Amino acid sequence: QVQLVESGGGLVQAGGSLRLSCAASGSIFAINVMGWYRQAPGKQRELVATITRGGRSNYADPMKGRFTISRDNAKNTVYLQMNSLKTEDTGVYYCNAEVSIATTKSIEALEVWGQGTLVTVSS
Repeated sequence: QVQLVESGGGLVQAGGSLRLSCAASGSIFAINVMGWYRQAPGKQRELVATITRGGRSNYADPMKGRFTISRDNAKNTVYLQMNSLKTEDTGVYYCNAEVSIATTKSIEALEVWGQGTLVTVSS
């Protein structure tokens, strides 16, 4: 079983910064893509950013230039540095990972989600 645990959410004023962390644990063979998604009140979950095991990152347009995703493969952890926060960045931020696990017969791929961490940006 694989778990993702997020931390670092909270309340911040517009223009401020927050850093989110997400640590994966369990019977992990390898972690491929890791990413962050968010869900604002009354809206659908949307992509924030993803990063491959090799460090290639991808951002949704509204986050470019303000957010930075990074990962520490040795710690199975992904980070999201959020700067110049806006009120519209408010929402629950979810960590996501494509994880390979080893079974007795093969390597299987799983998509795992964290429980979410709330980010509130006040004006």
